Amino acid sequence: MKALNWIAWISGGVGLAFVLLGLIQIVIQVRIVAGAEIVNYFHVANSFFLITIALFVFLCRYPLKKE
Repeated sequence: MKALNWIAWISGGVGLAFVLLGLIQIVIQVRIVAGAEIVNYFHVANSFFLITIALFVFLCRYPLKKE
């Protein structure tokens, strides 16, 4: 369960990084990666955020019970 928690936090961080890349690309009006549109960054970030949400819901719904 601890590994899933780490994966969720890392996935959220990667999603945030892609949002920041998209925002930087909007502000400076230059493509950071050739062939990458601004919308693609936000689609990728959305996927990472969905993974994060799903993992946190799973971890909250089924907590590790020590007997």
